[in-house]
Amino acid sequence: MELRHLRYFVAVAENENVSRAAEKLHVSQPGLSRQIHDLENEIGFALFARTAKSIKLTEAGKTFLTEARDVLARVETAINKARNVHSQARSEIHVGYAPSLTVQILPAALRKFQAQFPRTRVALHDLSSEEILTKLRAGKLQIALTAQPPRAALRGLEFVELASYPLCVAVAPKHPWATSKSLTLAEVAREPLIGYSAQEYPEYHTGLKKLFAPLGRPPQLLEEHDGVTSIIAAVESGRGFALVPSCFACISGPRLKIIALQNPGEPISVGAIWDKKKATETIEKFVAATRDHKKYAA
Repeated sequence: MELRHLRYFVAVAENENVSRAAEKLHVSQPGLSRQIHDLENEIGFALFARTAKSIKLTEAGKTFLTEARDVLARVETAINKARNVHSQARSEIHVGYAPSLTVQILPAALRKFQAQFPRTRVALHDLSSEEILTKLRAGKLQIALTAQPPRAALRGLEFVELASYPLCVAVAPKHPWATSKSLTLAEVAREPLIGYSAQEYPEYHTGLKKLFAPLGRPPQLLEEHDGVTSIIAAVESGRGFALVPSCFACISGPRLKIIALQNPGEPISVGAIWDKKKATETIEKFVAATRDHKKYAA
């Protein structure tokens, strides 16, 4: 006995007519009749009482119909469950992130998400803010965790804040400021600043202009870097200081000293960015995991 025998039997039983059942199944009427006879021969009793004008289920046929429907339903359920597992096994989402800003968010969010979707691969991409926006619009990223871009730069993308961090001063452990509890903007303005690239992190330079505006002069920008690792190395060498979010301490460790900045201006807003029009259930679940990152922190 094969599943097609059960499907053919159910179709004939529900239509009480071989011709109509054959039409719905897209098979020939003689072929369908032969399959039903083969099924009856296989099980050893008649499922239908046949006359010249009608075909009706026998009492045994009625019982068999109930069980056959149940078997087919269980098979359909099994196929759907297996398909979902197969889909999850092959699914993948691409997540862009800014390392220094998401060091307290991303690990916890990943921990929760992977517990819910163990077969979904999360591909992480360390990118600049400009690269993140470009790749989100091109569909090469499904979601990103980074500083909040200017409203005009979002242009249809969704942003939700996950955390905010005050601006601090990062210096080498042997720098004269290393023992200070806090520094004023006027103090740091006299020293060379090591910062991010204006081309790849325009919002960083916009923030610097706002921060130093009360002093009436821009910072002494010594050099620009395209990533956090090179900034740490440059500051650690003693060439200058960096203005960084307070969470930077988690990624720089003992290599740098992080000092509070008096009147640091607006805190840096960090959050998730994604295209809601293209969001799948998996993406929505990842966003939910980022919202709960504090609950799942190690």
